[in-house]
Amino acid sequence: MRTILVTGATDGLGRHLAVRLAASGDRVIVHGRDPERVRRVRAEIGGTTEGLLADLADLRQVDRMAAEVEERFDRLDVLVNNAGVGGGAPGSGRQESADGVELRFAVNYLAGYHLTRRLVPLLVRSAPSRVVNVASVGQRAINFADPMLTRGYDRQRAYSQSKLAQIMFTFDLAEELAGQGVSVTALHPATYMDTTMVREAGVPVLSSVREGGDATLRLIDGKVSSGTYHVGTTEGRADPQAYDREARARLRELSDRLVREAL
Repeated sequence: MRTILVTGATDGLGRHLAVRLAASGDRVIVHGRDPERVRRVRAEIGGTTEGLLADLADLRQVDRMAAEVEERFDRLDVLVNNAGVGGGAPGSGRQESADGVELRFAVNYLAGYHLTRRLVPLLVRSAPSRVVNVASVGQRAINFADPMLTRGYDRQRAYSQSKLAQIMFTFDLAEELAGQGVSVTALHPATYMDTTMVREAGVPVLSSVREGGDATLRLIDGKVSSGTYHVGTTEGRADPQAYDREARARLRELSDRLVREAL
């Protein structure tokens, strides 16, 4: 029985993955920020599940969640960094996390960055293990002169740079953990899936959650090479900045500084 942590497992793709993984016999750690929703999802999907609570917009809660995983579980076979927020409703403006970080960058990228970093020792002890980062084909290069988008904020740019940051981290961590039995991959699961995030954005639904689930399960099951980015069920090419080692180093430095300042 694999132990699999799915962040953002109370809705959308995360919930779909939790249902299918539990049905296949895996032990699923259902993460959410609302205790009642976590309880309800666990009751509905059955199987072997555990609950985990944290608001990913607060790095102290992310840190506490990582400590709880280390304390409660002797192994972690797969970490799926799925939780995220979209660009927001049309006309919505810039928001910040509890730590003063631009909200999309904080939730979509920085929370998963810190959670994964904290859980690397457990993942290595559990090898062969996997990290799957649910990113997007919507990517924009990070402007390191204003990464928090304090000037000329654009909600789609905020979302897209956070998703590129996930992919940059994927490539970095895959190289770092090469030879240690931990596979790290990222994907764009499907375009405009039928989720709350897509409906809030007011864009047309173009694909099903099942389609995105099929693509994500392919990575969860280890059917691809580490250090790769996928669009659906095929390997893809990310924004050029993802392959720029200097840019990835700058992102690491920025991420570590933001985490230090928050904790």
